[in-house]
Amino acid sequence: VPVFSLLLAGVGVIMVYSATRGPATELRPADDTFLKRHLVFAGIGVVVMALTALIGHRWARRLMALAYLSTVGLLFAVLSAGIEVKGSRARFSLGGFQMQPSEFGKVAIIVALAVILGSGDRVGVWRLLVAGVSVAVPVLLIMAQPDLGTILVYGAIFAGMVFVAGVPGRHLAVLCLLLLTGTVAVLQSERLEAYQVERLLVFIDEEADTRARYNLEQAEVAIGNGGITGKGLFQGTQNVSDLVPEQQTDFIFTVIAEETGFVGSVVVLGLFGLLLARIWRIGRLADDRFGLLVTAGVFSMLLFQVFQSVGMSTGMMPITGIPLPLISYGGSSVVATFLALGLVQSIHMRRHQARDRGMF
Repeated sequence: VPVFSLLLAGVGVIMVYSATRGPATELRPADDTFLKRHLVFAGIGVVVMALTALIGHRWARRLMALAYLSTVGLLFAVLSAGIEVKGSRARFSLGGFQMQPSEFGKVAIIVALAVILGSGDRVGVWRLLVAGVSVAVPVLLIMAQPDLGTILVYGAIFAGMVFVAGVPGRHLAVLCLLLLTGTVAVLQSERLEAYQVERLLVFIDEEADTRARYNLEQAEVAIGNGGITGKGLFQGTQNVSDLVPEQQTDFIFTVIAEETGFVGSVVVLGLFGLLLARIWRIGRLADDRFGLLVTAGVFSMLLFQVFQSVGMSTGMMPITGIPLPLISYGGSSVVATFLALGLVQSIHMRRHQARDRGMF
C-alpha cells in the first residue's frame, strides 16, 4: 500500500505543478504557490499514514465515538463559522490554509460503520438501521453546505460496506429503494446551487447551454489533444492556456491525459488498480470483521472517487466536483486519504495478531 500510494502522490505533485505553474491568472495565483502547499499536504499525509500504521487500527475502533461526534460537531460548526467558496460553506480557514471536515468525516464514517456492522456475525434490521442513521446525520449536514460530490462518496462507502457485511438480499432491496428516494428528494430540493443543477443538466442534455457545458467541452478537448503518447510534460496547450477550469483539482485527469496521453493515463489508472487490488487482498486476509469492513470502506471510497473523477472528465459521469485521490490539489483530501490508507496498512501489519490470541 505505501509504495503505490507514494507513486500516486508523486504523480500528483508533478501534475499539480504542471496545472498551476506560470504567471498569475484569474484562475490561479502566481508562481509555485499551489506546488509548495501541495508538497506540505503530501508530506503531512505520509507522516499521518506512517503514524496510523504504527499506532494500529484498533485504536481507531476505541476512539470511534469521539471521532464520529467530532465529525458531526465540525460539520455543524462549518455551516456558521466556515468560509463560503463557490456557493458552498464547507471549509474552515486556518492560518492561510483551509480545512474541510467532510473529507476527514469519510474516515470517521468508515470506522463507525465497521464497528456497527462488524459487532456480530449477522446484520439484522436494527443494526442496519443504526448504520443508516449514522450516515444520514453527516449527510444531512453536508447537504446543507451543499456538497453533492461528498454526499455521493458517503453513499458509496455505505453501499460497499453494507454489501461486504452480508446484509440479507431483502434488506438490500429496501435499502436501494430508500437511497433512490433520497436521491430524488435531493435533486428536487432547493438546496443545490445553480451551478450544481447545471452540471446535472449537461449530463442529461448534451445540448444544454450552460457554463458546465463549456467546462466539459474544454476537458474533452484536452483529453483528445493528448492522443496516444501526449504532448509532453508541461506542454499541454489547454493546460497552459487555462482553458480547463479547476484543472488542479476536479479536472486534473485532463492534465494527465493531455500531457502523457493514453499511455500515461493507463499507467496512472493501473497504479490505482494495483492499489485497490492490494487493499482488497488485505481485506481478505484480515483477522476480524472490523478489519475486513474498514478495508471495504476504504476500497469503496477510492474506487468511487477514481471512477467518478475520471468519468466526469470524459463525459461519462455528471460533473460533481470529486477530487482524484492522492493526485488532485487539496490538503484535506490528500491527508484524509493517507489516513485511510494508514488504517489499511495497519490491518495488514497486524493480520496475525487476532489469530494468535485465539480469536479464530
